[in-house]
Amino acid sequence: MLIKSRLLVLIIFLFCNFHVIAKDYYVHPKLGSDSNNGLTKESAFKTLSQVSKIKLQPGDTVLLASNQLFESGISLINQSGTKNNPIIITTISWDASETILPAIIDFKGETHGILLEDCSFIKVSNLKLTANGFNNPSILQKMRCGILVKKTSSTNMQHIVIENITINDIYYENYGFVRGENEVKTANGTQKYGWGIRVINDTNSLIDDIKILSCSISNVSHTGIKLTGNEKNISNIEISNNTIQKTGGPGIQMSGVENVYVSNNTVSHSGSHDDSRKWGRGSGLWTWGSSKVLIEKNKFLYANGPGDSAGAHIDFNCDNIVLQYNISAYNAGGFCEILGNNYNCSYRYNISVNDGHRVKGIDGAFQEGKILWLSGYQGTKKKRKGPVNSYIYNNTIYCDSSIVAKIAIDNTSRGILIANNIFYLEGDSKAVLGDQYKPDSASGDSAKNVFFKNNLFLKKENWPKNTGLMDVAPIIGNPEFRNKGGIEAKDYTPENFNLVHYKGINIDLLPQDTSGLLQSLKLEKDILGNLIGVNPSLGAIEPVTGND
Repeated sequence: MLIKSRLLVLIIFLFCNFHVIAKDYYVHPKLGSDSNNGLTKESAFKTLSQVSKIKLQPGDTVLLASNQLFESGISLINQSGTKNNPIIITTISWDASETILPAIIDFKGETHGILLEDCSFIKVSNLKLTANGFNNPSILQKMRCGILVKKTSSTNMQHIVIENITINDIYYENYGFVRGENEVKTANGTQKYGWGIRVINDTNSLIDDIKILSCSISNVSHTGIKLTGNEKNISNIEISNNTIQKTGGPGIQMSGVENVYVSNNTVSHSGSHDDSRKWGRGSGLWTWGSSKVLIEKNKFLYANGPGDSAGAHIDFNCDNIVLQYNISAYNAGGFCEILGNNYNCSYRYNISVNDGHRVKGIDGAFQEGKILWLSGYQGTKKKRKGPVNSYIYNNTIYCDSSIVAKIAIDNTSRGILIANNIFYLEGDSKAVLGDQYKPDSASGDSAKNVFFKNNLFLKKENWPKNTGLMDVAPIIGNPEFRNKGGIEAKDYTPENFNLVHYKGINIDLLPQDTSGLLQSLKLEKDILGNLIGVNPSLGAIEPVTGND
């Protein structure tokens, strides 16, 4: 009887674990055949369409031949690995002697290079994706995406990893297509575009745990990485160590998401218009309707466009968005932009270099560039409502003499802290109206609940009087930056040690704010990793003796 019981247990164990016996599927566009079973290099599949037909099991791996060109894309629908046995799509060397180079997927004319629809526990890595236009137009297609993660069912999706992917030249239209001049004036564009990586959830269920790591995205006609959720139904996201450049729209954009970590990315030339198929407008990063987002240690460079196009901006209906330890340089729209109905957001310990150089009315610009903008805009049909409890402290802001530094603070703002910043403005400065489609009111009323104190200005006139706000205890002087105009953090190390060292004040909660910032108001280190003392210094860098 005991032997039979043990045999039954063994049979049940083997049956329950049979599905985790993983398979490798090989694909080679020259040496393979779709009549093969794909289970060895000698019996490899030829096309990716064959991969899309397989019901993959946990632990299965799809292996694409190194440096080979594959036409068409991969579609995984209702496929799922497990936490310990994810499904993997990646590149493999066919010959042990060759250097592994990413397999190339050219999905020209198709909607996606890789589709992950209602899938969980999937990892995609070490591939190159491109799709420059179409051969035959399709009226059914609405866009073209390098990687599209999409939710359509009522069950949750979880754990998608996209790592070490190169995406370049993603255009819906063929070369030579010219967009109408008013397209760039629409909120997000109305026509068909190419996108890098998109995550879309328009259901009531959840996409949870997305990682986009060490990817390179360039020359897409709209956004590099875009997350589109609803009521925080995309959550627990990490976007780290990516390089995004020359996107026609924003570099990174997220809507309706929660619990996001964005770190160590370099975003340059967002809003590019060097190809007539590109949108031609975009901040390096922006959030909308999102909650609990930490954006740190990134570089946002050379954003272009007639509106918005800041280094990174917080659009309306957000809360707990914190930008810290970032470099923001030469962005047309500006440095700090917080729109309406935002709560408990912060820019702190960032360095801004020549941001906000755009001039309204020149080269089609319909908004002024601004180094600091608190707006009341929360939608075209809603009453103006400025941000609530905005903490702006210990930033270093440099503008050379060629720039008129502009500032706009909506009088419906409630709760503003501006302290310990360095405003090194070599040229003139002036107050302007915020103008997100409709100008802010110039009623003469001032923002409420303001703490504006202890900022360093190069000159007394650096802060325009007609903003409605004035520093009650300004400090005037030259911090003597090591290499002003550069785009490395260390370039803005103050060499006038005594002017800035320990001259900051500790940051406390604004009156009527019971929450503060999720990450705490007090930081332990500055942008270079130097320890912050009992009293902070002025600006983003603690001028430690001997600091390189």
